[in-house]
Amino acid sequence: MVPKKVFFTKGVGKHKDELQSFELALRSAGIERCNLVYVSSILPPHCQIVSKEEGAPQLAPGQITYCVMSRNSTCEPNRLIGAAVGAAIPKDEHAYGYISETHAYGVPKEKVSDTAERLAATMLARTLGLDVEVSKSQEWSDLKKEYIMSGLMVKTMSTTQTAEGDKDGMYTTVIAAAVFIE
Repeated sequence: MVPKKVFFTKGVGKHKDELQSFELALRSAGIERCNLVYVSSILPPHCQIVSKEEGAPQLAPGQITYCVMSRNSTCEPNRLIGAAVGAAIPKDEHAYGYISETHAYGVPKEKVSDTAERLAATMLARTLGLDVEVSKSQEWSDLKKEYIMSGLMVKTMSTTQTAEGDKDGMYTTVIAAAVFIE
């Protein structure tokens, strides 16, 4: 099976039980009725990126559904958590791209998003033969410009969910996912 479409989604759930908070995060993301199978990082050639509003209704209850997912949970009050998936799309429509996942504690949403995009872009850049020696001081915005200016990469994108742990200590779970459709 090579997916023809993919949509990006995110969600957050809170509950006294960690598993239930995860199910509520899936519900928030609109993918709770699927049997999710986690896959790695390849965005197939010709795979169309569609909106959640277009993609989610194409999923049937109980369907085996492939996705790249990032997940994070905490029961610590006020602890910031984040989950993100990032994508790097090559200019050549016959080439494959990359999807990455990352999660973090205590990191603002923008930085979690940047990390997800940078990871996907770096994996794609290596595949395309670009020199990807990334310095710790190099900002993602500068690196992103370099990658896109190479003419081999069209764009990067990410979907990120952050939340603070419930003030009363209930589990808080965040997810971000790239969900594939046949």
